[in-house]
Amino acid sequence: MAAARRAGVGAAFLLLFLLVGCKARIHKLTLKNETRFFVHLNTFGFYAHGTLDVNLRSLRLPQQQVDYSVFPVGFSLSRSRVSGVLSYTAEETETCPLTLTKVTNNEPLILFLVDIHNRSVNVRVLGDQDNVLTAKLKNDVQTKVKGRLPLSPSPMQSLHGQRSSREAPANTPAKPIEPSKDGDKTSGKLPDESKAKTDGELVDQTKQDQTKEDQMAGNTLSEFQLNKTKQLMLALEKVNDTYNFNFHLLVGLLAEGLYNLNFYYCQNMEPGVDLSYSFTLEVTEKNPGGFLSAAEIPLPRLYIGMAGVFFAAAMVWVYTLMKHRYSVFKIHWLMAALAFTKSTSLVFHSINYHFINTEGHPIEGWAVMYYITHLLKGALLFITLALIGTGWAFVKYILSDKEKKIFMIVIPLQVLANVAYIIIESTEEGSSEYPLWKEILFLVDLICCGAILFPVVWSIRHLQEASSTDGKAAMNLEKLKLFRHYYVMIVCYIYFTRIIAILLKVTMPFQWQWFYEFLVEVSTLIFFVLTGYKFRPASNNPYLQLPQHEEDEEMDEIVTESGALEGISKVKKTSNGRERQKEATL
Repeated sequence: MAAARRAGVGAAFLLLFLLVGCKARIHKLTLKNETRFFVHLNTFGFYAHGTLDVNLRSLRLPQQQVDYSVFPVGFSLSRSRVSGVLSYTAEETETCPLTLTKVTNNEPLILFLVDIHNRSVNVRVLGDQDNVLTAKLKNDVQTKVKGRLPLSPSPMQSLHGQRSSREAPANTPAKPIEPSKDGDKTSGKLPDESKAKTDGELVDQTKQDQTKEDQMAGNTLSEFQLNKTKQLMLALEKVNDTYNFNFHLLVGLLAEGLYNLNFYYCQNMEPGVDLSYSFTLEVTEKNPGGFLSAAEIPLPRLYIGMAGVFFAAAMVWVYTLMKHRYSVFKIHWLMAALAFTKSTSLVFHSINYHFINTEGHPIEGWAVMYYITHLLKGALLFITLALIGTGWAFVKYILSDKEKKIFMIVIPLQVLANVAYIIIESTEEGSSEYPLWKEILFLVDLICCGAILFPVVWSIRHLQEASSTDGKAAMNLEKLKLFRHYYVMIVCYIYFTRIIAILLKVTMPFQWQWFYEFLVEVSTLIFFVLTGYKFRPASNNPYLQLPQHEEDEEMDEIVTESGALEGISKVKKTSNGRERQKEATL
């Protein structure tokens, strides 16, 4: 078991360094030969004046002739009232969302329909919203759009940091030449004859500049208030056999919320159709305060605060162990190590989120430290729960074969669960591996939580049998009562953190979904405190009391008066009416 455990931990550490990097808010996703008709790219909570930059590059679609009016290809940006946990339900819809022409709840919805035949991206704006879109218009609609689509007068910067502008009319008069300030030169005379230009030459230069701008009209960025504009036609650039386009979105006050960015290839919804496509997508999401989503902004402060609370609880526990050092067992120090590891993990988690907020991505060294402490914390938690559940050191000092099998199952599963968590954190949501590893993490976590209950159930059954056979019913019944309390504690902790907290998360407003993490950390703290209280090293703890009656029949008695005598047993045997006592140590 120890060898398998070391091998599992070593493999996990190897994966830690192979998967350096964490889920950032500056995303880059590359899909090659993808066949899914629906790809969930990202979920992000925007406050007012938050920004979304999307840059699609190297879009390569199948060569087959496709009617894009019937089977559209493109992106949807929709506001959702629930968490991204439920965003995958869109995959089961029978109608392609890109074909929608109206919405029933007036929620903001923007559709970007890619048409490679016309080399354009048709934008359809649905619902009530006050967002501002900045993008390149298609060449042949520049003059038409100019007269009827309202441009935003706001000074929002374009994707390249330049303010969007429109070309000047061709008949703009040349700027008059200012009189020279030099007294010896006549008024209106050019100061430098070699660089002078007449009014006619300036007009010709203006016409030439105008012609160049007309030719590059597709590179002109324009702003549009989406509450006034319902349809747009953006430029789709062709580079060899691939297509590119980008846009910038400024979220308005009325439209702030939780947004899902999805990609659809509706042709693959048809039975038996499995066409492949490829593209590279760069997405940058930002709120006024940084790169964190609205629900994640409080998390750095939350984690560092809870780290301080866990550290204080660990210090109190160590003080208790030092105060009752003659009643301390090894498992008590294991519980202290778990509390300190949990505190350290929260510190690195807070630092990780801080750099994501300021830089848009984590710092590799801090991310690796967080993953290591997170893995150790998970392993120590389930090992400690299993040891306490079996009654190790409190009721017996050895583990049975079936209890050892629990450790051989739970520890590798915990390593797998932590590896799945690390892969999820370092993988973009749109990748094909992301849903698979998310399901693995959920399933393995449930298996571990269920397996950890078996040792407690076995201990309860053992104490029930012992209370009626060994003559120490009172003491065993007291231990049985406490084990039942501990079983209820574990069930409540698992049920709350895995079910209730998630249900609360998906029903809360988007900016309050961080409360889920708060509830999980507080419930973990309460569980740790109650466990420490019930298993505290004290003389009046029923777990540590000596038997009050002597046994005449053959039995094994475990000495539990002091942690210093941990592992010492006293064997009594009766033979030919005479009693012999032997003491043996492990």
